Amino acid sequence: MKKRTRISLVVLLGLPFATLAQDTIVISHAELLQKATEKNIQLKIAQKNTESAKADFRQTNALFMPSISASYTGISTTNPLMAFGSKLNQEVLSASDFNPELLNNPNKTKNFATKIEVMQPLLNADGWLGRIAAQNKMDAYVLQQGRYQEYLIWETNKAYSQLQLAYKALEVVQKAKQTATINLRTVSHYFAQGLIQKTDVLAMQIRVNEVENQVQFALSSVQNASDYLAYLLDDNTKKSTYKPADQLVQIEQTSETIMLIPESRKDIQAASKSTEAYQAMHKSSVLHLLPKLNAFGNYELYDTELLGTKAKGYTIGAQLSWSVFDGYSSIGKMQKAKAEAQKSSLELAQYKAQSQLELNSTYRKLTDLTNKVSLSKLALAQSVEAYTIKANRFAQGLEKTTDLLNTETQVLQKELEHLQAIFDYQVTQHYIHFLTH
Repeated sequence: MKKRTRISLVVLLGLPFATLAQDTIVISHAELLQKATEKNIQLKIAQKNTESAKADFRQTNALFMPSISASYTGISTTNPLMAFGSKLNQEVLSASDFNPELLNNPNKTKNFATKIEVMQPLLNADGWLGRIAAQNKMDAYVLQQGRYQEYLIWETNKAYSQLQLAYKALEVVQKAKQTATINLRTVSHYFAQGLIQKTDVLAMQIRVNEVENQVQFALSSVQNASDYLAYLLDDNTKKSTYKPADQLVQIEQTSETIMLIPESRKDIQAASKSTEAYQAMHKSSVLHLLPKLNAFGNYELYDTELLGTKAKGYTIGAQLSWSVFDGYSSIGKMQKAKAEAQKSSLELAQYKAQSQLELNSTYRKLTDLTNKVSLSKLALAQSVEAYTIKANRFAQGLEKTTDLLNTETQVLQKELEHLQAIFDYQVTQHYIHFLTH
């Protein structure tokens, strides 16, 4: 009977791990980072935003490149003006065409025209500043994409640590379940010998049930951490469960200490580029009041027959245009651009201050966590020693069941607290690196 109980216990303890073993993907930290930067959807969206900004910048090439258009038109008309003009363009007018009768009531006239037009900007000061603003915007998106990739690396590090913590916590509660089950068997044996009361057995059974419930929560934590990794990797395989190839261990504190937010950080540079773009737009709105100079030219072919090119002519010229007054529209745009440029400068200063505040707070948190890891490790060692003493005394009948339960519960609690402290320390280390690079 005892042999069957022992076999059942082994099978019971192995069930959660057997469940996780189905479709489990073991992944290393380096492999995870590589896949995240290749497959993450949000990073792909950032890349498309960058491509869109680059396309906007290419549109400003129209400031110095000519625009060329071509058209082909065919008409049949009895309109006096159109008929006379068509013959004039076709270079087929004769003295008889000036007959007032024919001028007022012309015969049906056909005209086929090919026209090629060229426009060449020469002077457009506000447009050039608009181009500079578009370039700053493009540069900002490139930097933002790079910053998001750095954020993705930090988020992936955090998610991987979370997965390591979940598996380690599952291992701990599994061990606690095994210990509680063994203690239940021992207490049941003592009760059968009449050495303890029924309430002691019930208390131990309650403890086993509690630990079993913790096992289920630990399994859910493993799956939740795995699901989040799948989300970061854009993995739509619903049945897969990720398992870390590396164990959760305490990483040493880096000797490098950066107390000020570096100006070279990509998000700071992106914010600066955005401010420069707004300043360029403000200057562009001011220069919009200046005149613009454009050159133009066209080449025309006319004939009475389809695809004919008998008559030819061209026109070239330049146009200086100046919007003298547009009902305060330009002035209003200039005032708005100025306000937005000033707002952007203030937002940049505020963002830098917030980033510095966050870095200072994170450094203090790391110091606190350093102490917490050391103290939790000491508390765990002390609780294990206390449980060992209590277990030995309980075996000798010198301790109550409740005392054994309390120390056994404390061991589990302290071990989980120590794991959480290591996780928090590790994530904070990664976050400081993210804030200072």
